[in-house]
Amino acid sequence: MSRETIRPFLIAKDAEGNFRLTVRDTRYNSQGYPIVTATLHDELFRTATAARTYAKDNFKAEAGQFATK
Repeated sequence: MSRETIRPFLIAKDAEGNFRLTVRDTRYNSQGYPIVTATLHDELFRTATAARTYAKDNFKAEAGQFATK
């Protein structure tokens, strides 16, 4: 079991070439294991920068909280 922290924002490119934003929420159960809930947003972005800006404006994201795939 990895204790690596999961970044709360994932920016991934879909099959059509659009970028999608997934917001992840991490909680821990009583034994300390992480439970991650991921929510894919319906918004499509032309660039990863546009997705990052959207997350900063709407979710108060900060630098270092983004992962890409």
